[in-house]
Amino acid sequence: MSLPRLWATSSRELDPFRAMWRELENAFRAFDQSSYSRNIGAGAPAISVAETKDAFEVTAELPGVDEKDIKVSLNENQLVISGEKRVESTKEEKDWHVEERSYGSFYRSMSLPFEPEDGAVDAHFDKGVLHLTIKKPAKATKVTKTVNVKTGAPPSVDTEKTAAPNKAA
Repeated sequence: MSLPRLWATSSRELDPFRAMWRELENAFRAFDQSSYSRNIGAGAPAISVAETKDAFEVTAELPGVDEKDIKVSLNENQLVISGEKRVESTKEEKDWHVEERSYGSFYRSMSLPFEPEDGAVDAHFDKGVLHLTIKKPAKATKVTKTVNVKTGAPPSVDTEKTAAPNKAA
């Protein structure tokens, strides 16, 4: 990042904050582009996580990845999605002008609020999207309990203390 010039030739250049803002925008733009390219190929695939009454549903975008190159594993309550997107052709076969696709290994993990039981994870891969359904164990499912509502004012603490000695007498 360069500092604003102290000697300006126009009124626009006299504002040091405008120059610093321009430099800050450029830095954010560069960071955004590098983080985008990092996550596409050799980073973390984009995921969505939803919770239903009985399960967690996880989808991971893995375009261009073969099913055989995807690994889903559980270590206690840690869900791990990993694998590799392989290169389709060698660069020597063609004169490349632009290549924005990336290849390499990917890895994504997340902690579940419970430890899934054996056979509780169902995985499907369709059109570049991995769909996982992780059934909650019985102890992790939320049970709604109904509370009876009584009519009238609640008994006060003072009334109960004074009523107890009268009953004993």
